[in-house]
Amino acid sequence: MTFINIGYSNLVASEHIVAVIGSDTAPAKRLIGEAKEAGRVIDATCGKRTQSVIVTDSDHVILSALSPDAIGRRADGADTAE
Repeated sequence: MTFINIGYSNLVASEHIVAVIGSDTAPAKRLIGEAKEAGRVIDATCGKRTQSVIVTDSDHVILSALSPDAIGRRADGADTAE
């Protein structure tokens, strides 16, 4: 099992990631709101501004302070810095 660092020493299993999207769009905000109501949000921002939304195969929504590009680079193994 491979894990991806999504910032502040928080890790996500890469096999369970369905999508990584930016948080500024209306559909992303709607997705976050619906997941909060259902209790499926995991906030991994450590109080910082949410830049990306990670959707998992279990319908959990993970909020990260890293950009979607940075998470994508880490998933590809090109970026290992926090």
